[in-house]
Amino acid sequence: MTELRHRREATCGESDDILSKASAELGSSPVPLPEDKAEGLASEELQQPGSVDGCPASTSGAWEQMEEETEAKEESNKKGDEEAEHSEPCDVKRPRNFGKSVLVQRLVKLLFGCLAAVTCGMMYAVYLSIYHEKKFWFSSRQELEREITFQGGNGLYYYYYKHMLKAPSFEKGIYELTRDNRTVSALTINAVEQLFLYPELVTSFLYRVTGSQDVIEPVYFYIGVVFGLQAIYVTALFVSSWVMSGTWVAGMLAVAWYIINRPDTTKVDYAIPLRDNWALPYFSCQVAALTGFLRNNIHSSMEMFCYLLMSASTFTFILIWEHGHYVVFVQGLALFLLDCFDLVQPRKMADIHKVYLCSLLLAYPLQFQNPSLLSCPLLCLLVGSALARYLQHNLKVGPPLARLMKILLHFYLVFTIGITFSYLVKKIIPVRESDHILKFLEAKFGLNSTTDFVTNLLLCQDDLQSPGQDFFLRLTQASVLPFYLLVLLVCLLSALQAIYCRLSGQPLKSSPRLEDGLIGQQPEVVYHVFHTLLFGGLAMLFVGMKYLWTPYVCMFTAFGVCSPELWVTVFKWLRLKSVHPVVLALILSTAVPTIIGFSLWREYFPRLITELSELQEFYDPDTVELMNWIKTQAPMAAVFAGSPQLLGSVKLCSGCSVTSLPLYTDSTLLRRSESIYQVYALRSAEDIYKILTSYQASHVIIEEAVCSELGPPKGCRIKDLLDISNGHVVYEKGEMYAFSKYARFCQEIKMNYSPYINYFTRVFWNRSYHIYKVNAVVSFQY
Repeated sequence: MTELRHRREATCGESDDILSKASAELGSSPVPLPEDKAEGLASEELQQPGSVDGCPASTSGAWEQMEEETEAKEESNKKGDEEAEHSEPCDVKRPRNFGKSVLVQRLVKLLFGCLAAVTCGMMYAVYLSIYHEKKFWFSSRQELEREITFQGGNGLYYYYYKHMLKAPSFEKGIYELTRDNRTVSALTINAVEQLFLYPELVTSFLYRVTGSQDVIEPVYFYIGVVFGLQAIYVTALFVSSWVMSGTWVAGMLAVAWYIINRPDTTKVDYAIPLRDNWALPYFSCQVAALTGFLRNNIHSSMEMFCYLLMSASTFTFILIWEHGHYVVFVQGLALFLLDCFDLVQPRKMADIHKVYLCSLLLAYPLQFQNPSLLSCPLLCLLVGSALARYLQHNLKVGPPLARLMKILLHFYLVFTIGITFSYLVKKIIPVRESDHILKFLEAKFGLNSTTDFVTNLLLCQDDLQSPGQDFFLRLTQASVLPFYLLVLLVCLLSALQAIYCRLSGQPLKSSPRLEDGLIGQQPEVVYHVFHTLLFGGLAMLFVGMKYLWTPYVCMFTAFGVCSPELWVTVFKWLRLKSVHPVVLALILSTAVPTIIGFSLWREYFPRLITELSELQEFYDPDTVELMNWIKTQAPMAAVFAGSPQLLGSVKLCSGCSVTSLPLYTDSTLLRRSESIYQVYALRSAEDIYKILTSYQASHVIIEEAVCSELGPPKGCRIKDLLDISNGHVVYEKGEMYAFSKYARFCQEIKMNYSPYINYFTRVFWNRSYHIYKVNAVVSFQY
């Protein structure tokens, strides 16, 4: 007992010496530390379970040994506590008071942070609601005019929401959607499977069970749910930046950048029902939960909360968006790199893989046995990783060159096994044809040239183009792009330094201190480095990917400029001696965000206020007139042919059947669209008549904007793509050669020349649209 007492007194004396030396180094006055770092200093005396000083060198199970050592330490601490129960303790009054103050600071910080996050989300939802009202004059419009504001083909989703509300029961509505023969002519589809209508099913169910029929109109309830999800979106971005930087100021800066760059972060302004606007908030929640889950010093209860949130959001994201599993696959690649370089605990990687696998297996029956999920890249990556680990032992041991060669071999095994697995699944289980996607990728990367209409149509879609200079100019003017490049450079170099340490067998600190300047040794930071690089590479190829990449650019940049660890890392590399790195880092991590926030407030806040105060006018009288005629004059059994985007609005406003839908992932519907588009080609009246009657079309809508479209002859005009695909026009050495004896159908039919009057009768026209009724009986005599 006497020996134990002497040992405790010596330990207390050593801690006092360390504190006095630290204060002498930093000067006579104590240096204020941020709240998160003060918590870290307090927790060094009483380490949480699972946090150790470093990871062992040149061992195959570094993380496992760390956990075993932690358990051994806990057992020894318990024994020491039992032996010292009756001994005289040393003076612990000061640490206890310090721990209480740290606990109070932590609670205050958490309270203000949560309040700020929720407030930012709610204010953004209110902002969207006011902006939407000012832009469309929504409250003063009639129902038909409101529905037309759902521009393009995305209004089709709102049609099914209305259908569910009109159904006699919720179960009856689902039954009708799964056997829908009233939407696409001569075709019965499962609309829930084809269009991923789970958001509409859930929203209509909530509208019914909450008794909102007497309180709010269906359209406002639908829009309100979408805007509420956007509030969750920005709140999750706030939390992600807060968790990594340790200060909720970073979250506010991330939200500010997100709103300022709204044209490049979201489509909710002009396409509310799109699947992206429903799904991406869940992905944002998943990223926030994953960020917390990857932290080394996270408490066990908080780790379990993050795991459950990550599981639920991953499953929901994959279920409601057809491209969800591709996005998660890119995320899985980032985590795969993290695991290969031994920067994350194997136990956590195994848990994440379980989340991915369970989400796919649960989504498979709910998506009506969607075969594409069984051959998707995400499942192939999981299978390849599992089998490669089984075949390859001692991956993380040996000299640096040997470990690097093992990692390269591991890459080869994983992707070879994954590709083989996908090939076998497609041979065993029939998968929907996706040749048009492969042809598109070949043409996109210059591997092949084609005259195929569908491929060239996809190449001309705005979202599949490469970004222009205006995109980078907007990000630069908002100051996010320059700071993003600096933050990414520092984090990437520090991550490469950590990777080199792991390859060399050197230990890494699981809980690095502020003064260590090891920002690249934090798993959550390295994950976001890989995450933003992969999504950034895709955004450079397809501008539509900017809606995935830009929000995380805002979040990642805000974390970097507000993180003292990042500034200390830079100052450690520069080897500053005149000023202490920690002091300067604390000053800059506060001053730089303040200056950025003030400049953004001064420049962009008046613009946002102006947007909310100006009354914009979105009114399309020609489209309103067209929809009114269809709704009042066309028979209920009418089947309309036209461009897929226009047919989505026709279906929403009138409920009539159409010949095609605006879906670019279904090859059958794309070929239907190609056939209907022939009305703008160099074809005879008899050919067009046969095409339309084969799809049971009773009316065809000719759009003046497509028929008389002006632009470069070799551009993306529909009529040019059709002429090239049909072989009627050939471009050689800058010269155009025509090989069709027929004139353009959409132009000739307006002249009422014979034989057009024998096949079609014009029943409606205005400046933008012409509707022709397909005659039931025609004379084939000219």
